[in-house]
Amino acid sequence: MKKTLLIAVSMLLLFAYTAPALKAQEVDAGLDIYSSYVWRGIKFGEGAAFQPYVEFSVAGFALGAWGSYCVSDNEAAEADLYASYGFDLGENASLSLTITDYYFPGTTSEPTSWTDGDNHYFEPMVGLGLGPVSLTAAYMFYDGAGKNGDASGDLYLEAGVTAGPVDLALGGGTGQYSMKDDAGFDICNISVSTSKEIKITDSFSLPLSGAVILNPSYESFHIVVGISL
Repeated sequence: MKKTLLIAVSMLLLFAYTAPALKAQEVDAGLDIYSSYVWRGIKFGEGAAFQPYVEFSVAGFALGAWGSYCVSDNEAAEADLYASYGFDLGENASLSLTITDYYFPGTTSEPTSWTDGDNHYFEPMVGLGLGPVSLTAAYMFYDGAGKNGDASGDLYLEAGVTAGPVDLALGGGTGQYSMKDDAGFDICNISVSTSKEIKITDSFSLPLSGAVILNPSYESFHIVVGISL
């Protein structure tokens, strides 16, 4: 509960700080539709997933909301808030800092309370870009998972490389990331992805993306295709 209020207050303060520059700020909203929802090698819900987002950004700062809702009874609903800041390091190098509040609303018949800290997972993340190479490190905090119900957390590391039209990624982690009960580190995300533009008219193209994903830790394999509106 305390962590939930802290993240909410922090995001509101960050938004208030940038409010005077609202006219110079970019406002973006959209919807991605995927054949299924796969996050870092783990599949959530059943059926196609509709993923709306709204983002406010100015300079290198961004504040946004993102959700995912599957078209099935087992929808695995998710509604996240995030704040990030990016630094240009020059020579095709960049650094990004992001904190995300993952919230899972539950289902219509069994909704969960947004003010209940047990329904939130907080993840600070650092991303480093070096030309075609990207490195990511994240740590997820959550309540009720440690011994005696105390707070606990898990580590996730990922390396990626862009090779022409193809993006390759190798990621692994502990606990929630690898779906393992023990504290061991395991590879959970080996992916090959690509994207293209489908020309509809002379002035409109539809972005199409696809990925092949292998999760050795969970012993699963997925093929995902999506469009962006």
